[in-house]
Amino acid sequence: MNKIMSDKKIIALYTLPALILLLILIYVPIVLTGYYGLMDWDGIGPMTFIGLDNYKALISDHLFWNSAYHSLLLAIFSVLSLIIYLAISLVLASQIKGADVFRKIYLIPMLLSSVAIAQLWMRIYHPSNGVMNRFLTSIGIENPPLWLSDTSLVLFAIFVPILWQYAGFYIIIYYAALRNIPNELVEAARIDGATPFQIAYKIKLPLISGVIKVTIVLAVIGSLKYFDLIYVMTDGGPNGASEVMASYMYKLAFRTNDFGYGSAIGFFLLILILLVTYLIRKLTTSREDNVQY
Repeated sequence: MNKIMSDKKIIALYTLPALILLLILIYVPIVLTGYYGLMDWDGIGPMTFIGLDNYKALISDHLFWNSAYHSLLLAIFSVLSLIIYLAISLVLASQIKGADVFRKIYLIPMLLSSVAIAQLWMRIYHPSNGVMNRFLTSIGIENPPLWLSDTSLVLFAIFVPILWQYAGFYIIIYYAALRNIPNELVEAARIDGATPFQIAYKIKLPLISGVIKVTIVLAVIGSLKYFDLIYVMTDGGPNGASEVMASYMYKLAFRTNDFGYGSAIGFFLLILILLVTYLIRKLTTSREDNVQY
């Protein structure tokens, strides 16, 4: 077996199907998206090569930059929400009673589809019959907010179900990482008189810094390409107040049949995600390298 696995030709033969699938499913669509971005094309008829015109138009498109701003806000909110997820995971990993029950409760939203979550929160936010406004009315607020119709509130209102939807995913990642920390380290710190906060800040968090970095990257990438729940809840409205880059790209490509311009936005989004991922890795690498395991 060792002789076979040391043969580079056999290794190449085994990995060839995976490489072909990766090429067909990932890299070819990326190249095609960049290529279509150079075309004036409605998605069905003949294509006309227009060079970088779509990308030039993108630079001066204020609707696109408005949607990019909303995507950036979602990314910032998502990264900040990781602090909440991490705090919950630290509590759950401290062997409190009922931790297993709470962990399962946090996982429930992951079992629901984005459409179901969107429908649920649309009813919660309903102006007259929703639970949210009924509660506010019951405590004396006469004119409760129109959560999904107010341009200044809609993005924050949408972020709450997003926070709820992904809580279980990040909590389970942090919880697994914290449970892998050797118990001897924690016990030694306790014997030395360290408080729970000092143990968390000076021992646990540095030891899972690699996991935290991965979750930051996942949160930012997921926010920049977020689409489904926003599409169902508001369709980017009202008046573009909840429009994000992915929903703007979808509308241009499939509603106005400007497939070339939509492809240019998709390719720009890919470059942006790669750039942000690279910057996050550069900013967090030095801290991870200083951790002593």
